[in-house]
Amino acid sequence: MSLTQFAIIESTLREGEQFAGANFTPAQKMKIAEKLDEFGVEMLELSSPVASPQSEADVRMIVGMKLRARVLTHIRCNRDDALRALDTGVDGLDIVIGTSPALRKHSHGKTIDEIIDLAREVLTFVRRQAPNIILRFSTEDTFRSNEADLLRVYLAVAELGVLDRLGVADTVGIATPRQVYHLVSLLRRLTGLDIEFHGHNDSGCAIANAYAALEAGATHVDTTVLGIGERNGITPLGGLIARLYLDNRELLMKKYRLHLLYEIDHMVAEMVGVQVPFNNYITGATFFTHKAGIHTKAVLAAPETYESINPSDFGLKRKVHIAHRLTGWNAVRNRARELGLSLTDEQVKAATQRIKELADQRIVTPEEVDEMLRAQAILG
Repeated sequence: MSLTQFAIIESTLREGEQFAGANFTPAQKMKIAEKLDEFGVEMLELSSPVASPQSEADVRMIVGMKLRARVLTHIRCNRDDALRALDTGVDGLDIVIGTSPALRKHSHGKTIDEIIDLAREVLTFVRRQAPNIILRFSTEDTFRSNEADLLRVYLAVAELGVLDRLGVADTVGIATPRQVYHLVSLLRRLTGLDIEFHGHNDSGCAIANAYAALEAGATHVDTTVLGIGERNGITPLGGLIARLYLDNRELLMKKYRLHLLYEIDHMVAEMVGVQVPFNNYITGATFFTHKAGIHTKAVLAAPETYESINPSDFGLKRKVHIAHRLTGWNAVRNRARELGLSLTDEQVKAATQRIKELADQRIVTPEEVDEMLRAQAILG
């Protein structure tokens, strides 16, 4: 069900602010919010207004933009934090507290019983203050917490009847898809509440874990643009989109303006001072590039032979690279036709052989290949 009915909580303006290179100005935050809203994400998560005076001003600013996306803020399980957040006019509060032995010892010092008591107090308080607020409660470091402790906490808060959803957080990126599936399906079965998944990418499983969460019944997934966040970040927006596109292309094209993904990725990359990786999901420089002769021949005849994602759905074009020793004559012939040249198969094959010979000696540029084809056309 959740693979067709899900919501993206886009956290570039919260988790993404924790990326080492991120220092967004108010104007940049507005631009990011506008573009993500235009893309179609269902929710935007912002840094806590308690973090700094500017953070509070930024929350108020984005609330005032009246976007289609619902605006959430991420706060500690604390009445004072909740009051500050409610005063900004946000649509929802994402409340979190650590439950792992490490966080209980070194972060807040509370026992499981004390966590439950505090959560009950804060959550019921929030619901009394704001009957229509979207209210989520999440444990932090969920997958290093004892399962019995987790169930005590989750069942206690679920029984309050004040929550819209529960959150599970792979805070240090240690979970596997099997572990995520197990916990999410268990919580869905026991509580019936919506489930949000927040997964870090320390071990490279963030996208797979997010997908497993959806398969298990999760209803919400946190993402950031390019996956930026604390350490090496969380589930990337583009990576999740790529995975879900392969399940239901029509749904993704209906829910989101996919052609904006390239612009969003490159815009945020520039803001935080990094390059979009060459192998980035969908928007990387080589994602739709084909090189080997056996590949290019098939792709030129039927793109689906070596492409699972259609570049045109994202406003992009495939590239056929021919200036190298692995090139094939079908790809070279295609380039000649793009240049408006009429070459026989024998001429194309001769040019292909020349490209291979040169490429064995040095780097050949695309411009050189074009000149060779033009010269071949003149020579006849």
